[in-house]
Amino acid sequence: MFSWIKAIVIAVVLAFTIRTYIFTPIVVDGQSMMPTLENHERIILNKFGTKISDINRFDIIVFQVTKEKDYIKRVIGLPGDHIEYRNDTLYINGKKYEESYLTKSKKEYKIKNQPLTFDFKLEDYTGENVVPENELFVMGDNRQNTTDSRQIGTISIDKVKGKANFVYWPIKDIELLR
Repeated sequence: MFSWIKAIVIAVVLAFTIRTYIFTPIVVDGQSMMPTLENHERIILNKFGTKISDINRFDIIVFQVTKEKDYIKRVIGLPGDHIEYRNDTLYINGKKYEESYLTKSKKEYKIKNQPLTFDFKLEDYTGENVVPENELFVMGDNRQNTTDSRQIGTISIDKVKGKANFVYWPIKDIELLR
């Protein structure tokens, strides 16, 4: 009997530790990351790699906005980056970047004779020429239906809870996120 109790206690402690400090399940709330992430999909949030040096451009992160609210968005700008959109094309520090995760959405908006992402420069929204140190510029993939750094400003690295790495529900949508 003692060995069963010991095994159960170890399993509970191990599960609690992993869920609290390493991986956490998250439910996507809203349509701001469509088509990459759909409303109510379930993802695994990796809590490792929340230092500024561990976050890469185009990573999908979850960050705290208020005590009650977290957002999930894509990292577009890192500290020191100048961000600009012209003709539905992303330019970072003057270099053109392809956003393959937006290809389908851009085609749909092109049919409507509209850009998916309207022209802007970082300074139009933040008043800064570059993303400040220890801050990130983030955007939702559903560019015309999202609240992101264009409305709320850059995000402090201290607010980042983790990186979204894996969709596990619904089963038909299981995938590694890139």
